[in-house]
Order: sequence, then C-alpha cells, then structure tokens
Amino acid sequence: MLKLTPILLAVLYGLAMYVFSAWRTTRQLDARSTELADARLRELSLDMAAALDLPTIKVNIYEIDPVNGLASPDGRIFITRGFYNKYRVGEVSAEEMASVIAHELGHVALGHTKRRMIDFSGQNAMRVALGAVLSRILPGAGVWIANALTSLLAARLSRQDEYEADAYASALLVKAGIGTGPQKSLFRKLDGLASGGAPMPAWLMSHPRTEDRIAAIEAREAKWRIGG
Repeated sequence: MLKLTPILLAVLYGLAMYVFSAWRTTRQLDARSTELADARLRELSLDMAAALDLPTIKVNIYEIDPVNGLASPDGRIFITRGFYNKYRVGEVSAEEMASVIAHELGHVALGHTKRRMIDFSGQNAMRVALGAVLSRILPGAGVWIANALTSLLAARLSRQDEYEADAYASALLVKAGIGTGPQKSLFRKLDGLASGGAPMPAWLMSHPRTEDRIAAIEAREAKWRIGG
C-alpha cells in the first residue's frame, strides 16, 4: 500500500482548505451583506468608475462591527457596517471612505484576493508539513517553530500586498479627482483608533506601519510632480 508522506498530505490538505475557505467566505458574505445605498459614496464610486472606464463600481455593506474594508475572492468590494457607521457619524469623511474602496479595488485588480486565499491554504499546508518534520527532530518545539515561521511569511506577503494596493489606490484617487489627501488622513485616524494596546513589531504586523504607508504615498507624489 502506498504510504503518503507528510509533504503530500500537506499539499492535499492545502487544496482542500482552499476550496473550503473560498466556499465559506462567499457564503458568509452573501448571507450578511447588502448593497451600499449612500448617495455621496455612490457619487464618488462613479467618479472612480469613470476613471477606470467602468460603468459602475458596486460596493456592499458587510454586517459586522469591526472597522474594515475587504474584497472577496470573486472580486466584490465590501465595507463593514462598523466602518460605515463611523462615516455616518462624521468620524470618517466620504472621501476617506472612497480611499478604502479604491484600496480594495487595488487588491482585486492586482490579483491579491485570489492569491491570498491560495497563500492562506499553502501556508496551512506548509505549517502542517513543517510541524510534522520538525516535531521528529525537536519534539514539543517543532509545531511552535512551524507556526512562527509560517506567520512571519504570511505577514511579509500581506504587507507587500498592502503597499501595492495603496499605490493603485493613490493613482486611482488622483485620476478620479479625489486626490491622496483622504487616503493619508484615514491612515492617521486608523492608527489612532488602534493605539489602545502595545504595538506589535513592524515585522510581525500584517499591515505596514502607518508612517511607512504615508511616506510611500508621498514618495510617489514627488515622482509624479517631477514627471509632470
């Protein structure tokens, strides 16, 4: 009888996790979301759609409390109810919300949403395989080391995606006549909202540090000014 190696088992596990995760994510979003019906945000979305030569950009409200924006594996854009409520009470401007939509559009356009799902499954597979191998060499510590290594890899990949989506959003916001000011001001607000606890080291965070993201935007703006 063929004996499956830990690596092969991990690959099969990763494929199964990808299929299940994509199905579960789509089902959750379908069950807990409605189309955004805010006139001002629709107007800004149409400005961005025109900049992209698209008829419209459909944005949905995801009925959960955390402040976040996300893009689904099938390319749909979502703003959480918690984020939308911040906008409704004036803590976040319409233009700042538009920068969130532009950022999530960047994830879709650059293929991050599908790749993240694949990466997530692959990282789980790698965690299983590394854990199995390292546990033979370092009983008791192998699983911990495997978890730490895969978490570091995931954080690095995620930070790179965020920088790329930021760059896409900056270009789109400028082309749509909104500008990068709201993008930068929102980053400063989010950093303040999240400052209640001790910050994680930058190399462990799934998102880049706020000051680094703003600096990257301003460096691009400087290049655009030089380039005319």
